[in-house]
Amino acid sequence: MALQRALMNDLIAWKSSPDRKPLLLRGARQVGKTWIATEFGRQEFGSVLRLDFMNDQSASSLFEGSLNPAQLIRKMEVLAGQTVETGRTLIVFDEVQECPRALTALKYFCEDAREQHIIATGSTMGVALHPGTSFPVGKVDMMTLHPLSFTEYLRNAGETKIVDAIETAALDDLEWISPLFSDMATSLLREYMLVGGMPEIVDRYLHDKDFTAARQRQLEILTAYDNDFSKHSDSPNTAERTRRTWQSLPAQLAKENRKFVYNLIRTGARAREYEFSLQWLTDYGIAHRVPCVNAMRKPLRAYEDAHAFKIYALDVGLMGAMAGIDASTVLSDDSLFTEFKGTLTEQYVCQQLIAQGFQPYYWANPDGRAEVDFVISSNGMILPIEVKAERNLRAKSLHVAVAKYDIPMSVRTSLAEYHREDWLTNVPLWAIGCVNRIRQ
Repeated sequence: MALQRALMNDLIAWKSSPDRKPLLLRGARQVGKTWIATEFGRQEFGSVLRLDFMNDQSASSLFEGSLNPAQLIRKMEVLAGQTVETGRTLIVFDEVQECPRALTALKYFCEDAREQHIIATGSTMGVALHPGTSFPVGKVDMMTLHPLSFTEYLRNAGETKIVDAIETAALDDLEWISPLFSDMATSLLREYMLVGGMPEIVDRYLHDKDFTAARQRQLEILTAYDNDFSKHSDSPNTAERTRRTWQSLPAQLAKENRKFVYNLIRTGARAREYEFSLQWLTDYGIAHRVPCVNAMRKPLRAYEDAHAFKIYALDVGLMGAMAGIDASTVLSDDSLFTEFKGTLTEQYVCQQLIAQGFQPYYWANPDGRAEVDFVISSNGMILPIEVKAERNLRAKSLHVAVAKYDIPMSVRTSLAEYHREDWLTNVPLWAIGCVNRIRQ
């Protein structure tokens, strides 16, 4: 796999930071954490010393005694048969959740061996599984690796001009640029919504254009997740509840009102029975919780409704595989965007917002007559985002929200081309990566 990942630039900046701490690189299984850590080491260092806690029991045994960094480095050198050169060797603790004491050791590397470059890969799930372990609060830098965004997909597909238009062109210029790219970008977006952003699948698909192979790999990843439900759960009952919660996502999002409903997991299901399963899925990184806010005011977190939220999967391709979307019926036209009641389109937008570093919320009017799909805080303002799966540009809910909260700018994303009005910017779905640059 030789994909270009945007996070590589963040890793390079981390390397040269004078305040650098050991880095905890989080992300779901199969998003490419191991690959990007080792590729970063290959490009930026003389050597990489990698400890694989998932597959090598001897790696965990190094941390059974003292956590003194100097002693640990000597043990690592013996185990790996290589020398750690300060500034020239990147140390990688891979799948660190499998060795809780290695996670704790990051604290001592921060305090006593800051000169060493260390990346630990894993998920926050491991911390919850080992409550007696000391998490190095304040002693690590943290980054999260997500599936490829659509702009990353475009760049790896060689469509750099489209990426440049999305990421660097003046926003006003998109009004005349977008018609030039619209057909090609929309076609590529159909591909992306079916293939998704899981790195191995993207790499293979861009090489052989075999969607059948891509779907097979998606199903294999879903099976691996399913196996992990049992592997990491404390009881068969917990594993089954987590499995049911995860498998309910397509049905949850197919509703007109996509608020998460426990009764769709199992008739008579109650929140207290499944709250742990939901937390497990989000900690594991394969589900994203989008809370409802009862007011579009800053800070959005202060207006969360604790009982209303939506759950999206980490990847649009995996969601399509879970729902059994058939590529042969949707690749040739725009029906993909309306398939599944527009759920894939919302899933796609949510995924792109998260990839840009936003925490998305949604807003629902208490009287139930208006709902805005996503709300983010961007560039010092509250920005509501309405998702339209078709070219229908009616935005009744946006009108309600803008008037109610005196919001100066909002976004409608659809298959239509870029257009900016006084209070509304229409952004093509393929260009949603520019939303972080929209201002009043």
